[in-house]
Amino acid sequence: MTDLAALPTTFTTSQARRARIQYRDLYRARDDGDLIELSRGVFRKAEAAEPTWPDLLAVAHRSPKAVACLLTAAIVHDLTDEIPLAVQIAIPKGAWPPKITYPPVEVFAWNAATFDLGLTTVEAAPGERVRVYNPTRTVVDLMRLRARIGEPVAHIALQRYLARRDARVGELVDLAQSLDVAGPVRSAVDVLTAS
Repeated sequence: MTDLAALPTTFTTSQARRARIQYRDLYRARDDGDLIELSRGVFRKAEAAEPTWPDLLAVAHRSPKAVACLLTAAIVHDLTDEIPLAVQIAIPKGAWPPKITYPPVEVFAWNAATFDLGLTTVEAAPGERVRVYNPTRTVVDLMRLRARIGEPVAHIALQRYLARRDARVGELVDLAQSLDVAGPVRSAVDVLTAS
């Protein structure tokens, strides 16, 4: 199907329709093995390089304003060995949460005023970037939600962060202050750096 060549490597049904590809042709290409369906309405060309983070790629196409957070971001940044049961994403408070059944998604609504703090991107597949919080923001968020995520998980992430060459303790404390969790972060940093 020559019309597929004009589409990006990963694309949505809406993009295919704008390229004048009929639904029947799209699903025939999927059934013939020319396309892989990552999530409902999100396709990837079969000949494309294997994505590093296929679930993040699928969620990013389904919910472009969402940001990978907490354990999902911690895995991306090698701050944990924990594997979440769902892709954890943040959206600004007041935004409509996406309804995604596959891959499973856990949605967190965060303050719009601090939503963009620590926002970065990661390459989920060659040439395809998705939104994720940076390691500093990820650690602060894990500390902020340690009662829900698990205090040991948050402390291990902080310990791994502090062992990194690119760790910035001052930035960590400043961000923790902005997100109202400075006390617990300072205490944990003091304990982990005392030895």
